[in-house]
Amino acid sequence: MSDQAVMTDNKAEVVTKAPILITGAAQRLGRAAAIHFARQGYPVIISYRRERDDLAELRALGITTLQADFSDVAGIQAFIEQVKQHTNCLRAIIHNASCWLPDSKEPEQAAVGFQQMFQVHMMAPYLINHQCQPLLMASEGARDIVHMTDAVVRKGSKKHGAYVATKAGLESLTQSFAAMFAPDIKVNGIAPALIIFNDDDDEVYRTKALKKSALQIEPGEEVINLSLDYLLNNHYLTGVILPVEGGRSLI
Repeated sequence: MSDQAVMTDNKAEVVTKAPILITGAAQRLGRAAAIHFARQGYPVIISYRRERDDLAELRALGITTLQADFSDVAGIQAFIEQVKQHTNCLRAIIHNASCWLPDSKEPEQAAVGFQQMFQVHMMAPYLINHQCQPLLMASEGARDIVHMTDAVVRKGSKKHGAYVATKAGLESLTQSFAAMFAPDIKVNGIAPALIIFNDDDDEVYRTKALKKSALQIEPGEEVINLSLDYLLNNHYLTGVILPVEGGRSLI
């Protein structure tokens, strides 16, 4: 864990920050958040699904990387046990792990896809929140849970109905856990729209996607980091879904 030195009665006293746990943080928004909090001096623990070169940089920053498979309850439970072995307290849990699968007209494939997204978007946060509540309660000061949902929940989707449904379920869990864990733990959500393009997105797609929001920009992951800071530092917000979507609801 990272230590900070503070002065008390003219003597240096070492204060250890409780870690921030981020699921699905090997790439994109989760990775950016992990680096962001590590640079603030927080110990950071992340989950990742498969080994990738980008993890080397995170490990070099002192970030703890735990392999996890959220596709079934056993995998989720195994991850929770790993977390408990690495820390006895948590400052925050950020549920960023996500699974993006299109709907299928083939019944068996459709069922498998829906189950997979349900496991990642709902079952994993549900079990982790309940079983890691004591770790949050063991830390001093503010305690937070943040669910990363999706702005598309407001409009639905013609091609990703199961994805949207499970993200909507995560929004519902946000409010339930906020009521359940109050007043000791704040529970909020962030619902982003387009934040960063994928490297293989072509110019036609990029132009079309930008026109779906009023601001028509690719804002970058910093807007999510700013939103996380806002939620973690505002002591009078719980049960809130923060839309970070550039005015997409206006179009």
